[in-house]
Amino acid sequence: MTDITAIGEILVDLTQSGINGQGIPCYDANPGGAPANLAVAASRLGAKTAFIGKVGNDSFGDMLRECLRKNGVDISGLVTDPLLRTTLAVVSVDAGGERQFAFYRNPGADVNLGIDDVPENLLRDTRILHFGSVSLTAEPEREATLYAVKRAKDLGAIISYDPNYRPALWPDEKTAVARMREPLELADVIKVSDEELALLGGSGDLEEGTAELARYGIRLVLVTLGAKGAFYRMGRNTGRIPGVPCKVGDTNGAGDTFFGAALSQLSALSDPAAPEVGKLERILAFANRAASITTSRHGAIPAMPTLDEIAG
Repeated sequence: MTDITAIGEILVDLTQSGINGQGIPCYDANPGGAPANLAVAASRLGAKTAFIGKVGNDSFGDMLRECLRKNGVDISGLVTDPLLRTTLAVVSVDAGGERQFAFYRNPGADVNLGIDDVPENLLRDTRILHFGSVSLTAEPEREATLYAVKRAKDLGAIISYDPNYRPALWPDEKTAVARMREPLELADVIKVSDEELALLGGSGDLEEGTAELARYGIRLVLVTLGAKGAFYRMGRNTGRIPGVPCKVGDTNGAGDTFFGAALSQLSALSDPAAPEVGKLERILAFANRAASITTSRHGAIPAMPTLDEIAG
């Protein structure tokens, strides 16, 4: 059985890596897409992972397929679209390491994922099915993603959700919030940033916002707080796990590393959505260390750590 199967976008992050002698920004072509990032992060940390998604019949698609394969991710659910190009995200980074995104997908191959592209065996044979909100922004990928989530839940999988708000992909904030809230009742575990907590939980207050999300039936709510670490709610239990200081390279992929690291550990438990509190706090401390390492480097997948690096 697979520990974690992720479904959704896989794309190329053209990430600003510097400025040349003529003052022109330089960009590295890094593999990316939050669900793909998470699958790799968890695989590097010992979990058995798989990915469901779509790339174009181009050199970028070939690169992404090879990246997943080299990182031990099952790619039997990765489809190549014969007509559409692989989606690109241009990631500009400011002096503090924070990112701005511009997406080139009108449409891209990732949003052309259909229900017929979703392998039943991967849904049946996974402990955790993970998805994000970017794949809810356009059809037919939205329909395929929701189908996969509902089907996997019916088959007994734990459902993991990352709202991953990207304003550039939505017509307006009201539409985004409505669509991002739609699958909340299906989720067992959710990871949000402090910004996403305010949008979906109706309050930026950690206690109040996570309590509101828990009312949807979500059993484990995780909030990433950047350098300040992470907050959790599991039923009536709440707590904060301090962050791990680092010199910031860029923050791209840090949240995916955190969540992938957490799920890699949770997937080994009898009930990944309801661990013993002490165990949960140790897992989140582990996830914070993993995210700190990624943040200290450049790129998303290329920056993700191995178990040996975290232990060292």
